[in-house]
Amino acid sequence: MASFRLALFVAAALIPHYAVAQLRPYYYRSICPNLDLIIRNSVKQSMAQSPISAPATLRLFFHDCAVQGCDASIMIMNSNGDDEQHNPDNLSLKPQGFNTILSAKAAVDSDPQCKYKVSCADIMAIAARESIVQSGGPYYEVELGRYDGKVSTKASVVLPHANFTLDQLNAYFSGLGVGGFTQSEMIALSGGHTLGAADCPFFQYRIGTDPTMDPNFAAQLKSTCSSNPSGFAFLDPSPVTFNNDYFKSLQGGKGLLGSDQVLFSDMRSRGTVNYYATNQGAFFGDFMAAMTKLGRVGVKTAANGEIRRDCRFPN
Repeated sequence: MASFRLALFVAAALIPHYAVAQLRPYYYRSICPNLDLIIRNSVKQSMAQSPISAPATLRLFFHDCAVQGCDASIMIMNSNGDDEQHNPDNLSLKPQGFNTILSAKAAVDSDPQCKYKVSCADIMAIAARESIVQSGGPYYEVELGRYDGKVSTKASVVLPHANFTLDQLNAYFSGLGVGGFTQSEMIALSGGHTLGAADCPFFQYRIGTDPTMDPNFAAQLKSTCSSNPSGFAFLDPSPVTFNNDYFKSLQGGKGLLGSDQVLFSDMRSRGTVNYYATNQGAFFGDFMAAMTKLGRVGVKTAANGEIRRDCRFPN
């Protein structure tokens, strides 16, 4: 995920129990029965137009849930520029992710039965799942029934950084979301970095200074970034395929971000990395469970949310 620092992160307040209870996989069965198919086809078209689409969409979902919960507030564009998109930590989000969501929203609303009845937050959740599945990853049922948030501000954005230590990552995750995320759940979510790339500024500081980085890998990155300071490098050897290569890269000292490589270099988390590196099925299963849990963070209801007609602007 370009500049794809570990942004698989949840923030926002704990969800009220009634908000969790409203979520269910078949929420739109009688409202918009073809919803999954509509979004699946739209995401397929977006991915055909750009290979960046899938990782950008997945990362966008993470960044949305990380701030005020999974309420599509990341999509809001305020006229004064005071919105989540304009926070420095979100400036590296790729337009392909936003475009994937807007295209999916347009496709959904083109069906008269569905028009203005499906939240942008739910469209984002399904589009993220489809980005994973259509990249070779596991299929999972997406819980639905979220309402869209009405507020988006730069100041609300708080995300972990690419140089976080294991202690910092655990501290961030353990106090957030639905009862907090365990270290194992955090590592499973980190596996989303099997897709995409990161810009040089997010890892260049490690080259030649971080002993946990493989020397040949460091030389390769140095060449990449020296010739083009605004360049990028892939997060794992198969950047458009969702698999467990990310964990294998960590084993070889080829984790791109410091917050990725620390998962292997710190003995307290190395066992989980080794487990996922040798058992893709276990990684897939834990990733699906963690994504479902992520999707429950900060859910809005009819009492404090809405179904936006345009994902970019509150009604």
